[in-house]
Amino acid sequence: MSKSKFETSLESGIHAKLSALIGSWKGTTKTWFEPGVVADESEMLGTFRPVLGGRFVMHEYSGSLSGKPFEGIAIYGYDIPNDTFQCSWIDSFHMGTGIMLSNGNAIENGSSVLGSYGGPGIPVPWGWRTVTELKSPDTLVITAYNISPEGQEDKATETIYTRLS
Repeated sequence: MSKSKFETSLESGIHAKLSALIGSWKGTTKTWFEPGVVADESEMLGTFRPVLGGRFVMHEYSGSLSGKPFEGIAIYGYDIPNDTFQCSWIDSFHMGTGIMLSNGNAIENGSSVLGSYGGPGIPVPWGWRTVTELKSPDTLVITAYNISPEGQEDKATETIYTRLS
């Protein structure tokens, strides 16, 4: 019996690369509210675990921003038929009560996905690009960029993790 596309991906494809994120991580997150000016730098703890037999990985994290605790969850996946990375993201600071859905492509050592946010106070949606790169087996960098309606892209957050386990 032949293997399914998912089984092959989990064994040696993109899902195997997603599985490389599984574990506990500790690092530092920098946050920018205006271009080039770091507003905060604080410790971040994160855990990646497989979901639904490795179809997805869930990133649960906690840290602080300006001395106040926050937490979040991102679910990363790869849609084989559509050849697309996908991410759903919630947190207690940036997203409020919303869920951001993002889609994108593979990059060297990871993925780059694009979502958007808006609302009554932000009538024209802004973009939010998240780049996840496994620089080495024990170094993970997650960088997010704010993209104005005019297309100006600026770094918003950057987490540099070191693997704990």
